[in-house]
Amino acid sequence: MSVVIVGGGIAGVSTAAALRSQGYDGEVTLVDGGEFPYDRPPLSKDFLSGARTLEQIALQPPSWYDDQRVRLVNRTTVTALRPAEGKLELSDGTLLPADRVVLATGAGAARPPIPGADSPRVHVLRTAEDADRLRTALVPGARLLVVGAGLIGAESASTAVRLGCEVTLVDPLAVPLAAVLGPELAAWVHGLHPRNGVTTRQTVVEAFTDLGATGIQAQFADGGPAHTYDAVLLGVGMVPHTTLAERAGLAVDRGILVDTGQVTSNPAVLAVGDPARTRRSDGVLLPRAEHWEAAQHDGARAAATILGRPLPETTASWFWTYRHGLHIEGVGHLESAAHTVVRGSYDDPSFAVFGLRDGLVVAAAAVDDAAAVRAARRLIDRRIPADPGRLADPSVNLRSLLRG
Repeated sequence: MSVVIVGGGIAGVSTAAALRSQGYDGEVTLVDGGEFPYDRPPLSKDFLSGARTLEQIALQPPSWYDDQRVRLVNRTTVTALRPAEGKLELSDGTLLPADRVVLATGAGAARPPIPGADSPRVHVLRTAEDADRLRTALVPGARLLVVGAGLIGAESASTAVRLGCEVTLVDPLAVPLAAVLGPELAAWVHGLHPRNGVTTRQTVVEAFTDLGATGIQAQFADGGPAHTYDAVLLGVGMVPHTTLAERAGLAVDRGILVDTGQVTSNPAVLAVGDPARTRRSDGVLLPRAEHWEAAQHDGARAAATILGRPLPETTASWFWTYRHGLHIEGVGHLESAAHTVVRGSYDDPSFAVFGLRDGLVVAAAAVDDAAAVRAARRLIDRRIPADPGRLADPSVNLRSLLRG
């Protein structure tokens, strides 16, 4: 049996790795449009700053593909799926045989319909090519407007200000990321920007006007004066790549619909990563998961499905971000907690916030305290009751809480 994986992001490479680690001995082909699959989180951080090269953010070294017997078909895209024929059509006209297809097509950066957003001074950040173009604009003293204070926008603003740019960050929300970090911690995290030289505004952009050599002007909805910038970065979310699935007649609803085993409406085709949207057995459609580890887990589930093995156990969702020299990560959504406890203090170099409901930890987030998040994840997954007082006491070893 042959498996062809379409797309070389973390979801696609994870699927290939999981197939081999779970004992699959058939042919595995990975089709990717670039030179080689690379990691995307560094695009807004070390790669954007120039601290790491594309080769240094490769998801796997070149030898891995040979060692794992994964055929990498690079600089090529899939233009059509033919699941009824057991084939895929490549951009060069080649027909590639496939008994099972895994769509890991990823997503593109969203471009809202703002007048003037087609200016070459308006950037997005989703690919290494995007980062290369943006980097040329991030010279010391350059005026950068970042639209959107989510992970990409906030991380890019942090990188740009470290490169000596004058950065303005705008978002319609007063406290971005409150759903995952909770309002108090999210406000503290967003407050890192002005403390590190980034100007923040709660507003939206209504229009851009390209002024030629002098820059690009942005008009804002809050009634404030228009400002001129040298470059703009749109960090307002992503749009799943579903065109291949749609053309093949697969069910699509703001993502490629899959079951809990990552199988689409055609049993010969699976989907993983950013474009996949799970429909539970009760018919409920879940939001798409757009985080790095979620894509990894999709790959493991897809491999188990192909091999007819039990699906891996689910675990609480996890994410991380790095900005202004601080590592911030979280598990679950603190907005879902009935109340929170702080381990340490917001004035400490590192601290954690735990969210509880009915005596159980349901979420946590931490600043430079990865161990606290790891412990919280185990408490969530195992549904171990936790005493708020012990959670909040930095002298208590969190591992002791895992014993109940």
